[in-house]
Amino acid sequence: MKVSVLAENLSGSEIIKIAGEINELKKQGQNIANLTIGDFDSNIYPIPAELKEGIIEAYKHNQTNYPPADGMLSLRESVSGFLKSRLGLEYAANQILISGGSRPLIYSTYLALVDPGDWVVFPAPSWNNNHYCDLTGAEKLIVPTRAENNFMPTADELRPHVKGATLLALCSPLNPTGTMFSKKDLEEICDLVIEENKSRAEGQKPLYLLYDQIYSQLTFGEYKHYDPVTLRPELKPYTIFVDGGSKCFAATGVRVGWGFGPTEVINHMKAIVGHMGAWSPKAEQVAMAEYLKNEAVVDTFLDTLKANVQASLNTLHEGFQALKAEGFAVDSIEPMGAIYLTVKVDYIGRTTPDGKVLANSADVNFYLIKEAGVALVPFSAFGTDESSAWFRVSVGASTLQDMKDLLPRVKAALAKLV
Repeated sequence: MKVSVLAENLSGSEIIKIAGEINELKKQGQNIANLTIGDFDSNIYPIPAELKEGIIEAYKHNQTNYPPADGMLSLRESVSGFLKSRLGLEYAANQILISGGSRPLIYSTYLALVDPGDWVVFPAPSWNNNHYCDLTGAEKLIVPTRAENNFMPTADELRPHVKGATLLALCSPLNPTGTMFSKKDLEEICDLVIEENKSRAEGQKPLYLLYDQIYSQLTFGEYKHYDPVTLRPELKPYTIFVDGGSKCFAATGVRVGWGFGPTEVINHMKAIVGHMGAWSPKAEQVAMAEYLKNEAVVDTFLDTLKANVQASLNTLHEGFQALKAEGFAVDSIEPMGAIYLTVKVDYIGRTTPDGKVLANSADVNFYLIKEAGVALVPFSAFGTDESSAWFRVSVGASTLQDMKDLLPRVKAALAKLV
């Protein structure tokens, strides 16, 4: 049956393919530590009790009709206050757009700014920018990053690619790595964007900056989140932020995201989100509006969530560092933010006990699934080459004990390879 060119050529999610393999093994009775999905197990990490109660109350009060296209005013006002108190960012309610999670915000940013054939610059690894380029007919300018810089792009790496580009898509803390921009590195990128925009002719599109900071409230230890507008206020007319409550409140299924930026751009995004029908449910919006006002309750929840996530990440990081010290070809990068750990499992080219050569990162991953009961996501799912030995580990759907239990299994599986 003939379908559109877009449908024929749109690639599926590599993570979903891995999930299919895991589900098959689970049907066979195998116990798999699933470290693939960027989500929370709600039995391990339930949403805030006050938010849950607020949602139930909103449904009891029949808050079930269409919300406004840009979101409930009460929520946009609460988000405005939240951004001011937490990040020092000043955005009025009419500069804020509510949607059903952050995906519609990213997609509507692309649709509002990028024409078919326009250039979009983004680093690899990064989450889903390649798919959004395919959906909008944009030309991808993919910038490889280095482990030495925690897989965060630098201004020098981006500079050869931004000339004439329409959009620079960045994320910090970064999915898939759990690493973050340093203040210096982000400042240099901001200066690069400012320099590029000064070179544009009158009437030419500026270089816009899409800044995904959905994990901004989940940072650990000495690591601090930075954003472009705080560092360089002159970027405010060109920066569109993607944010929301999905990750920081372990509320991925609640579907409340918020984007903010220049009024004119947000108005265009509002129309697009409205035509998509990608609103956040009204009851959830009503509840989130009240929840964000209670700073003490929010602080308590975030402190507990961050401590538990960090404990799991640190356990894995320390475990991989111990394996490295024993001579295993593995490594990991200290967790900085989000729910992810970047690990290296450098066993491409090795041979399994049954004589199979592990030809690429996907082979290594499926070997670990079958031999260690551990599922990771190769960086190739995020735009890198399959020869990369780096992987994303997500801890939101597993317990601290799961982290402790899987490390000996990984060690035993790797020891079998020659």
